[in-house]
Amino acid sequence: MAINVLVIGSGGREHALCWALSRARDIGKLYCAPGNGGTGDVAENVPLDGMDFPACSAFCRDRDIGLVVIGPEAPLCAGLTDHLEGEGIPAFGPSAAAAALEGSKGFSKDLFAKYNIPTAAYGRFSDAETAKAFLREKGAPIVIKADGLAAGKGVVIARTVEEAEAAVDDMLSGRFGDAGAELVIEEFLTGEEASYFVLTDGEHILPLATAQDHKAVGDGDTGPNTGGMGAYSPAPIITPSLEREILETIIRPTVQGMKAEGRPFRGVLYAGLMITAEGPKILEYNVRFGDPECQVLMARLDSDLLDLLLACRNGTLDKATPRWRPETALVVVMAARGYPGTYDKGSEIRGLDAAAAIEGVTIFHAGTRREGDKILANGGRVLGVTALGRNVTAAQAQAYRAVAAIDWPEGFCRSDIGWRAVAREKTGA
Repeated sequence: MAINVLVIGSGGREHALCWALSRARDIGKLYCAPGNGGTGDVAENVPLDGMDFPACSAFCRDRDIGLVVIGPEAPLCAGLTDHLEGEGIPAFGPSAAAAALEGSKGFSKDLFAKYNIPTAAYGRFSDAETAKAFLREKGAPIVIKADGLAAGKGVVIARTVEEAEAAVDDMLSGRFGDAGAELVIEEFLTGEEASYFVLTDGEHILPLATAQDHKAVGDGDTGPNTGGMGAYSPAPIITPSLEREILETIIRPTVQGMKAEGRPFRGVLYAGLMITAEGPKILEYNVRFGDPECQVLMARLDSDLLDLLLACRNGTLDKATPRWRPETALVVVMAARGYPGTYDKGSEIRGLDAAAAIEGVTIFHAGTRREGDKILANGGRVLGVTALGRNVTAAQAQAYRAVAAIDWPEGFCRSDIGWRAVAREKTGA
């Protein structure tokens, strides 16, 4: 039976989800709210605010929506899943109580401590002087995080104590509003970052895939952190034995711990990990698909996404098995010049059809809008140029071929997405 689906969000993640859902066997009418300049190619964009809960449930009743897929973290943490399910509308995504895993870094760190989940040592602070005393005791480098949601920009890796103290003052000054009313300060872990994704219905855990993100704005991982400038999947650093260790020491205790706390987690768990000399440690969780990691996951997924999401929501994940394409996927994010600082909107992007015609390439839109037959930039991170290849080196080459075909002088991208894996492939390490 055909199922009408509503995807909430407007980023590259939501375009990738709509793209994958549009291919599902039982998909009926597919809507995206509010969508972007690319989602309209695979779904019907609707002017609906995901934070307006009554409007969302009214739309779902009017359009006979059988599943709502909530993309961004803000409506999840605010309780959109709880509202919809309370209205009898099936939703994919955790409850507000479970979404605290992302919504409060202090909550998640306390959970890790309680259930012996390996992570960095930390402290929680709400006043500057106590935080600075802790900083001076621990020394640098050290990591300062706003407790709440800060759109991927609430983390500072301070190389000196002076830089750390300035970050404390900045965050507690109100820059992030309520999200910065409390800080988490934690030890700096040495190693290599990677991401691991699973679906869980609160009982069963279904491993999905690994990825590696590039958060810094500049080549060589330099400059300020962003929401993500590119990613690839799978991440070769996560070997099968390491994946088993991550599942048993990090993921499973988290799922069991959340259940024991009366906050059973149902949805996608995105673990941001540091692979250290002592083994994998959890940096933080996101409670939704990453952006841009979702783009490479969807490019590789060879299963029916709707079936997987419904199994997760309905508690039948033990009967689901995802299939993956054998290729590597790599995405290069094209952003507006000035991002993650001030940038202009409204410039025209040309050459998208030529870029998408390159073998193995799919272009996911993020900050775009359609005006007639033109695509205009409408945000900071604007496009996710995604390619498949037999390995990271081949996928990287195809993605940058597509980037070169896009005519957008007002945009920029990193030129080295995948550099660690490419170096490994060259040396055979």
